[in-house]
Amino acid sequence: MRVPLPLDGWKAQSSSSNSLQSSCTPLITWSTAHAPWKLQQSCRQGTQCHRHLSRRQVGRISAVTSGDAKKDQRQDLQVQKLRDAAQSRFESILSSIESGTSQSANASDQNGSNTALAKRLENAINALQEGLVERDTEVRLLLLAALAGEHILFIGPPGTAKSELGRRLARLYDGQFFERLLTRFSVPEELFGPLSMRALEEDKYIRQIDGYLPSAKVAFIDEVFKANSAILNTLLTILNERLFDNGSKRIEVPLICLVGASNELPESEELDALYDRFLIRRRVNQVSLAGLPALLSGPGTSPLNSTSNGAGPGSADSIALSEEEIQTTRSEATQKVAVPEEIVNLLSDVRSFLQEKCEPPVYVSDRRLVKALALLQVAAYTSGRLAVNKFDCLLLQHILWQRPDEAQRINDFLLERLAADSSTQQTDYLFNGMFMRACQATSSRGASVPELLKDVSELRKALEGELAAIAAASGAQPAAGARGNELWLGAEEAEAAATALRPKLQAARNTTEALLFEVVALEVALSDGELEAITLAEQFPERWTRLVRSAPLADVQPLGTRPIPNPTPPPKFGLP
Repeated sequence: MRVPLPLDGWKAQSSSSNSLQSSCTPLITWSTAHAPWKLQQSCRQGTQCHRHLSRRQVGRISAVTSGDAKKDQRQDLQVQKLRDAAQSRFESILSSIESGTSQSANASDQNGSNTALAKRLENAINALQEGLVERDTEVRLLLLAALAGEHILFIGPPGTAKSELGRRLARLYDGQFFERLLTRFSVPEELFGPLSMRALEEDKYIRQIDGYLPSAKVAFIDEVFKANSAILNTLLTILNERLFDNGSKRIEVPLICLVGASNELPESEELDALYDRFLIRRRVNQVSLAGLPALLSGPGTSPLNSTSNGAGPGSADSIALSEEEIQTTRSEATQKVAVPEEIVNLLSDVRSFLQEKCEPPVYVSDRRLVKALALLQVAAYTSGRLAVNKFDCLLLQHILWQRPDEAQRINDFLLERLAADSSTQQTDYLFNGMFMRACQATSSRGASVPELLKDVSELRKALEGELAAIAAASGAQPAAGARGNELWLGAEEAEAAATALRPKLQAARNTTEALLFEVVALEVALSDGELEAITLAEQFPERWTRLVRSAPLADVQPLGTRPIPNPTPPPKFGLP
């Protein structure tokens, strides 16, 4: 064990007190609450020991003790001054972080047309789910799919309002709606229109598409996986490329969103491509026992029908979205919404988790991953933000699964990643190195203080950014009843996420704040200009203790420390 001791002072003291050393064994201790350097005399009979000291020796010891006391007092005042300065600086940084987080949130909320769009979308969500019970998440995903220009699949038993959701979306847009129930015997004419007899007379293979899928903006196809091979290829082209081959011409299809429904998952491999075209997938369950009273209290009615009085959120005119608005929203989201590197890494990690660590592996196509990222950009933009955050990634539980039970595994993985404590181990390791350099700067072979101060300042800025991110995450985390800037999670999902994330985020914040305070304290000490090892020992007792105990002796000795010698038995006094 090594303990701090000013070597020069110890040598001077020991050289003038040989008789003292001959009569007792000195032990060097260190106290963080009082003077850091203490010389304690330990002997079995202290009174008899002092009888052998001359008055001259006792006076000399008293003078040394008095000088040490004054020095200790000055050091205590200096340490307290540095502590006060560090505390003031730390509180200022915390205030700035909180203010910056608040200003950033306000800036997002006040983003002009972005805010107006978010308000209209919230009204649209309220209108779409009016009269429905326990369909909050389904409605939000349905509208998000339409805004992103993607298709959504509802899987569930009959009578769970799957078709009603598709019809309500159609009423939200000014355009043609197409609806069809497929069977294994359905023919292409049922979806794409009959052949034109007049065109056949002219040897042209042209369909009459008016009123059919190629002319619709919103479509609902029930039992979509019963599509046969005669329908499949044409349907795939419409879904993915928005194109339809009509005779010798390839025409553009105005389709915004196709809502598919099925009572079961696809069983044939030839349907895998069709299954992959539905970016958002949602299992629709029966209304729970808790929701049955609300369901039975009155029949659900659509607020977007002709009986609306045109006022408030139920007004179709006030919430209707044009095709131009949808395209503009999608384009601006792609151009303006930033995708941080941490989001890209998270997408990569969740795909690796599904394909390498799940049994059986869950295949995620490249196309699905790219489209998922574009959808997250739309989700962030329509929520009033110009950057995708980690909480947007909770939507991946509705995108990446192949079977419904995998959605929960994805959600658990995402929550675990979001709730993981910010790893400060590497940062703590870096700070330990800087603390060692600061201690060396107090010795004759010391490091460059200006260069060290620059490195400490950079570390402090990095921790400020990390703490700001945690603060922003704490403020942006979804919460039922107080949606903030999160628009697309259902109430139950938001509440579950908030319950899982809140304690973990608080723990991460506490850890980061503690490390940031130490960094600020070291920065203040380095800026003071009168750096001493004793000051660092008082300011950072735990780090000093670790350094003295674990660092090589060659690094510790110049700091004013020495190993405690093996104790020797004190001499015996008194008459035999």
